[in-house]
Amino acid sequence: MSAAREFHFEDTDFDYIRDVIGSHTGIVLSDAKRNMVYSRLSRRLRALNLNTFTDYCNLLREEDETELINFINAITTNLTSFFREKHHFEYLEKALIPKFLQENTNKRIRIWSAGCSTGEEPYTIAMVLKESIPNIKTWDVKILATDLDSNVVATAKAGIYTAERIEGISPALKKRWFTKNDDKVQVSSELKELITFNQLNLMHQWPFKGPFDLVFCRNVVIYFSKDTQRELVTRYADYTRDDGHLFLGHSESLFKVTDRYKLLRNTMYQKVK
Repeated sequence: MSAAREFHFEDTDFDYIRDVIGSHTGIVLSDAKRNMVYSRLSRRLRALNLNTFTDYCNLLREEDETELINFINAITTNLTSFFREKHHFEYLEKALIPKFLQENTNKRIRIWSAGCSTGEEPYTIAMVLKESIPNIKTWDVKILATDLDSNVVATAKAGIYTAERIEGISPALKKRWFTKNDDKVQVSSELKELITFNQLNLMHQWPFKGPFDLVFCRNVVIYFSKDTQRELVTRYADYTRDDGHLFLGHSESLFKVTDRYKLLRNTMYQKVK
């Protein structure tokens, strides 16, 4: 390891960190993630006035619950934006919502944003639903938004963003669903009322029953091993209604992962009855 680095980082430290994050979250850290781990955890070492990664690993061995949460929050990746992978939302608007309007006689819709990060995904879903369902107040519509990182869940729940975060949204949607306050924007309470935000580790028990019509699990399974992917997707299928849909990220696939979903088009799947 280069002497220019601020903190000494042994191979044994990295191996232990990989083991801890894997056992608690299912995330697999490859050797290529070593520099990323160093960069993100260096902030924790500074905050705790520690001198080496070995000292930090020893702290984790003490199973301090607060630091374990900080550790998981530091490692997990939270990159997102409004209307990211736009084809998913176009499919929701043009194909799925018309189907709901035609076939959903009980007017009930349940959607799960599993890996909601700072909230842009569930708020985008809420905008599409609000824009596309006439008299939506007469419907029973609920969006569950969860993430492993408690910090980003708190940000998502607040619904406050810098103005540049919504630059890619059309002027009409900005006007309807955001309020400007200096250099920040606030999400409309009408969008918030559709969404419940909760911290959730996907590897733990899920404290809800479903079934969901749609599950958005985008740019999440890519961090898991194939065995963990199989387990996770099987659980998604168990919690999704027949003919329900699963959306993955642009670099993810269910090839050789499950036969419980069929591929409709790029990264969009439908549960097989």
